[in-house]
Amino acid sequence: MTTDDAISVVPANAASWGDLQSVLGTRGDPSHCQCQRYKIRDSEWRAVTVEERAERLREQAHCGHPGARTTSGLVAYLEGKPVGWCAVEPRTAYRRLLLTRVPWTDRTEDKADDGVWAVTCFVTRTGFRHRGVSRALAAATVDFARERGARSMEGYPMITQPGKEITWGELHVGSRSIFAEAGFAEVSRPTLRRVVMRIDF
Repeated sequence: MTTDDAISVVPANAASWGDLQSVLGTRGDPSHCQCQRYKIRDSEWRAVTVEERAERLREQAHCGHPGARTTSGLVAYLEGKPVGWCAVEPRTAYRRLLLTRVPWTDRTEDKADDGVWAVTCFVTRTGFRHRGVSRALAAATVDFARERGARSMEGYPMITQPGKEITWGELHVGSRSIFAEAGFAEVSRPTLRRVVMRIDF
């Protein structure tokens, strides 16, 4: 799938494992997390090594296997270089998400509904930030989830304010603006800095 003239986005199983690891890098939160933070409960987190997390991601993403029936996200390319990653799956795939309060505050959602998908994480490769990578990934999640049977999809982004800095680590959930541009609408505001954005198909 292609999102604009410069950035193309593909399901992770159509990308190589090396490309995905190039995006996550070798230092910092993305490389340590390996996009497992929402999949492993707090009580288990410290017991799972970085190597184990990477192996879990490899199994979930099915990188290098374009015929795989499932994958756990999208990889973005800019001029042929892997530059971004976005995690998107059925909401039930994220064990920790089911236990956190942000998605559920003041809502009566069925936590076991596989028809609702979630966008939980964005990573832009060092050196390629502020070039529209997260925006392209957010837009691509819509067709990706809909084509795979999702009835609805949610994100849990930060509210960003002009002139107010937000550290990269906090912004891994994305910003409200990129979800709005992709067609998501705000359905709740569980904290002063977080919103639940949703799109129904």
